[in-house]
Amino acid sequence: MGQRPSGEKPRPARPELGGPFPEHIAIIMDGNGRWAEERGLRRVFGHKEGIESVREITTECARMGLGSLTLYAFSVENWKRPRAEVRYLMRLLRHFLVEERATLMENDVRLHCIGRLDDLPGEVLAELRRSEELTRANRGMRLRLALSYGARSELADGVRALAREVQRGALDPAAIDEATLRRYLYDPATPDPDLLIR
Repeated sequence: MGQRPSGEKPRPARPELGGPFPEHIAIIMDGNGRWAEERGLRRVFGHKEGIESVREITTECARMGLGSLTLYAFSVENWKRPRAEVRYLMRLLRHFLVEERATLMENDVRLHCIGRLDDLPGEVLAELRRSEELTRANRGMRLRLALSYGARSELADGVRALAREVQRGALDPAAIDEATLRRYLYDPATPDPDLLIR
């Protein structure tokens, strides 16, 4: 299991779980629109319900003493959805970032966002940065929102940054290994997930 960074609250013992408690859980937030369509509802209703589940999951994971929770909330592929749906998703995201600040503070949750964040609308990015700054000193669970994120995009961005270091002579290509590449990913300090849920 991943190591908890120094300075964070120790995890409570959870003997009732009957085994090791995960340090990092990641959830791919997928299928909200399909869930709504299967019930004869508009896709946007599913996205709204998805936001409600984010609140519940975040609060419960923080209460249980989880170290890190990653929510893959909006992928780079999601930009290809109908424009009206993307606009609605961005409004929902902005609303979440503003409305959930009190809940994040109450639960001592630290927000950190990863992905190609500069692709987000300016007003969303501004609220995201405000929420990150407000929760920066919190010592409880770390909530990572993956926005405009793709695993291949993260690797490509990391490899480009690594290549720039090689080009300027700061890195010997022969010395590159997995640990080197990890340093150039979006959030190298967070351990890999112990559990991935889709």
